[in-house]
Amino acid sequence: MNKPLVRAEIDLDAISHNIGELLRITSSGASLMAVVKADAYGHGMIEVAKQALKSGAKALGVARIDEAVKLREAGIGEKILIFGYPPASEAERLFEFDLSQTVYSYNTAKSLSKLAFLCGKSIRIHLKVDTGMGRVGLLPDFLRPSASSEKPEISAALKVLSLSKLPGLELEGIFTHFAAADRLDRSYADRQFEIFMDFIDQLRASGLEIPVKHAANSAAIIQMPKTHLDMVRAGITIYGLYPSDEIDKSRIALKPAMELKTRVIHLKAVPAGFNVSYGMTYKTGKPTIIATVPVGYADGYNRGLSSKGCMLVRGRKAPVIGRVCMDMTMLDVGHIPEIEVGDEAVIFGKQENLSISADEIASALNTINYEIVSAITDRIPRIYYNSAHRNKKSVNR
Repeated sequence: MNKPLVRAEIDLDAISHNIGELLRITSSGASLMAVVKADAYGHGMIEVAKQALKSGAKALGVARIDEAVKLREAGIGEKILIFGYPPASEAERLFEFDLSQTVYSYNTAKSLSKLAFLCGKSIRIHLKVDTGMGRVGLLPDFLRPSASSEKPEISAALKVLSLSKLPGLELEGIFTHFAAADRLDRSYADRQFEIFMDFIDQLRASGLEIPVKHAANSAAIIQMPKTHLDMVRAGITIYGLYPSDEIDKSRIALKPAMELKTRVIHLKAVPAGFNVSYGMTYKTGKPTIIATVPVGYADGYNRGLSSKGCMLVRGRKAPVIGRVCMDMTMLDVGHIPEIEVGDEAVIFGKQENLSISADEIASALNTINYEIVSAITDRIPRIYYNSAHRNKKSVNR
């Protein structure tokens, strides 16, 4: 098979390994949800979802209804939870495709109930509780601003009790999300979990027991076993990346699933003082050779790596010189003997005895590894293989 000029190679065995490692440290009795939103963090949602389920995941998590529908249309029948907001115009697809939907408020639940009742259907819902993330979710009473004495607020617990009785809705789950479980100091995450469990106890005391309670993201799976409850939600760790540098990596051995590669398409010998790329921001300090590779910011190779990043060519680091263009990037390869057009250039991954990780690129850009992999655009083909056999197959996207 001819290799594309730019390609993301995804090792499905690494996905299986990472799922196995997560299951190894997950509390017994807790199932694992594989979070495959954002095209499985750039790895390809359909292939990753199938591999994760084959490897022991019991449910899938996505951000938007379109993602869930694509999974169903690919023949995936396991439970899928949508984390994002349900637009009224798309809500009928929830029961059409047998999906579970997150709700953040009583009013949202009421709207879904009305639709379900009119259609004679039922919608499974999970209630999101905001314990300190500040994005979406129902606030427990003591986190809310003081209510006016003229118009007292209905308690959060009473709202959930009322919500649970709405026709056409099945309150399947309740969850929260940690803001700082990936920090060395987990006192804030501990406090969030305490708030969440106190709220569940309030509901239980009122006679409401919600079947599936979940709180643990990737960082909490690794570092906060008390938060595993009935289900854990694994995202970045499925792909072999750690949530942060403050995670105790000795607890779990992850394998990065993706390598991003391209090829040298042009070589040019230039003198000292030669300007490279837009804006003439880089000038060669001595005679050298410039290699051009066909990858740029339209592929997800960040422009912030201009004269800052590097790639691997013939087992050596080749620095990026000049500004990263939309479709091309230039490398200084004057120090690399016998370089030829067609040579492989590794953007991140391994080559001979060297490697460049998504974490290294993230550090250079002052961002996180999540962004590096999820920013890879659709015009880069994903090539899937099993490392044990190196049996590759390309998936058209």
